[in-house]
Amino acid sequence: MRRLPLRRLASLATLAVLGTVALGSTAACGDDSDAASGPVTLRLGYFPNITHAPAVVGVEKGIFAEKLGSGVKLETNTFNAGPAAIEALFSGAIDATYIGPNPTVNAFSKSKGAAVRVVSGAASGGVALVVKPEITSVEQLRGKKIATPQLGNTQDVALRYWLKEKGLTTTKEGGGDVKVVPQENAQTVDTFASGAIDGAWVPEPYVSRLVNAGGKVLVDERDLWPDRKFVITNLIVSTKFLKAHPDVVKKLVEGQVAANEFVNSKPDEAQQAISDHIGKITGKPLDLKLIKQAWPSLEFTDDPIPASLKTGLDHAVAVELTQPVDLTGLYDLKYLNDVLKAQGKPEVTQP
Repeated sequence: MRRLPLRRLASLATLAVLGTVALGSTAACGDDSDAASGPVTLRLGYFPNITHAPAVVGVEKGIFAEKLGSGVKLETNTFNAGPAAIEALFSGAIDATYIGPNPTVNAFSKSKGAAVRVVSGAASGGVALVVKPEITSVEQLRGKKIATPQLGNTQDVALRYWLKEKGLTTTKEGGGDVKVVPQENAQTVDTFASGAIDGAWVPEPYVSRLVNAGGKVLVDERDLWPDRKFVITNLIVSTKFLKAHPDVVKKLVEGQVAANEFVNSKPDEAQQAISDHIGKITGKPLDLKLIKQAWPSLEFTDDPIPASLKTGLDHAVAVELTQPVDLTGLYDLKYLNDVLKAQGKPEVTQP
């Protein structure tokens, strides 16, 4: 829900890289008119991190390229924050991107429902509140400093809403009963170790990093959601590209489903692929032990869990960080359900 900036699924190591990575090449099956005019180019964005595992694995293992086929040229771009990815999509620099719920809502709202559609889910979970070991209850957070990735991002909203439900106040300026300190995830481990903050509501792998730095999980965000499921990453496409190349979008969705199947059926290979891929981008592979530690808190699912995105928006409204948004038309799950049905898998609910 991108009403305010998001840094949310910030990258894993100090990784980051906004730029085109020519790691996936050729791909898919265009229609006759596409073939006549040459290959279609699909420019796909994603964050090189654990919560974007289907995208990372899909690129690294050539799954997207295989599903797209020879009629589509795949170009990839990596981002370390939602605003940059949405800016790239709005400018036409990319056609589709894996992204979190905040920027998804923001893009939809800013374009008055015209610019983007969610075509698949990707991941759920992987977020927690980690605190100093002496903190054992929410009441003990009073007067403490708790970090979030960015003011108004998905974790920031989740923390503020949870505190509000527990009767504790926060302010945008860092006041109130609990002092919320927005900061880069990459800083959080250091500020936690130095005592500058008392905890943080963050995504993986920073949950695991903080635990390894002596913290403990006070709240696993999965416990706050029905069936312990909430969207952390989904796949969106530009409406313009979807209308021009629906066949390519279907092939992309086939790639997403195949990538998730690989991630879920071959976790060891998927984890190694993530480590290797991040190494190619940043020059330093992500520690495989850290990936394995973070893995159990995530569920890789094709269901975008629309109800959780709407609830997250309602929570942001409740803590006065955004205005209400009509989400009618945001989801186009036809291609996903076509792919799932063809494979004999359960279809997902179209909101």
